Amino acid sequence: MRFTRAGMAVVLLAVTSVAAQAQAKPAAPAAAKPATADQAVKVKEDKPGLLKKAKITAEAAIATAQAKFPKAKISEAEIEDEDGKLIYSFALKTEGKSGIDEVNVDAMTGKVLKTEHESPEDEAKEAKADKAKADKDKAAAAKPAPKKPV
Repeated sequence: MRFTRAGMAVVLLAVTSVAAQAQAKPAAPAAAKPATADQAVKVKEDKPGLLKKAKITAEAAIATAQAKFPKAKISEAEIEDEDGKLIYSFALKTEGKSGIDEVNVDAMTGKVLKTEHESPEDEAKEAKADKAKADKDKAAAAKPAPKKPV
């Protein structure tokens, strides 16, 4: 196949134009994901080392909780030992709805153990009880250990 100078110029111009357009549009990252509320969620440990004991990752537990209330945003996330059972506990807030929805996920199986709606009054009572427990724990930790007789 034989090209004329004019034909070559048209081909070269077309290739240059396509290359310029490709450079003008920044490529989307390969693993681009839409920003979601759960990406910013930090799971607090009730006691150090609980996340390492969990068989279910925090990300999987977050996804499970979010699936129960898809329009809600996670406002608090914690992993705790509750009555000998390791659980993730999530507080979810839905815009336009008072109170929060609490979801507990088993950290060993990933199953939802409980969902519960808490009114603002319930939240205040729970916060007060949690503060009292924390103060009691703090006071107990501050006491010096009794000395053993020699």
